[in-house]
Amino acid sequence: MSCGEPHEKDCSEVLDHLYEYLDREMPEGECADFQVHLDECSPCLEKYGLEQAVKKLVKRCCGHDDVPSDLRSKVMGRIDLIRAGETVPEVSVLEQAKKEQAQREQADAEASGSGPADGTSDAGPSDARTKTARTE
Repeated sequence: MSCGEPHEKDCSEVLDHLYEYLDREMPEGECADFQVHLDECSPCLEKYGLEQAVKKLVKRCCGHDDVPSDLRSKVMGRIDLIRAGETVPEVSVLEQAKKEQAQREQADAEASGSGPADGTSDAGPSDARTKTARTE
């Protein structure tokens, strides 16, 4: 995309970093260059306006979901690992958080004497077969 006019920053470079600008994650000096480009280039300004509207809509519609309390710290930890060039675990942060939450709930249920949190009994497989055999 380009308006056909020469710019100090190429349109494709501007669009590649559009969300850094929208999320205010861009260094201050680059923000000024970015704004100059948007002021000069109507196609990029239009794309910026569209992405800004989408971002606001997503925030309004999807910003109320409950997430595990430690998910943010885990996501930030993964980002730090990636930035440092370290190996990142295969399991997703969300799946890891859900698994840990389930383990905490199970431990809490067992500590209160109500058995596993998933509603299953503590009976092993042989106990289950015996119960099934008795009912038949």
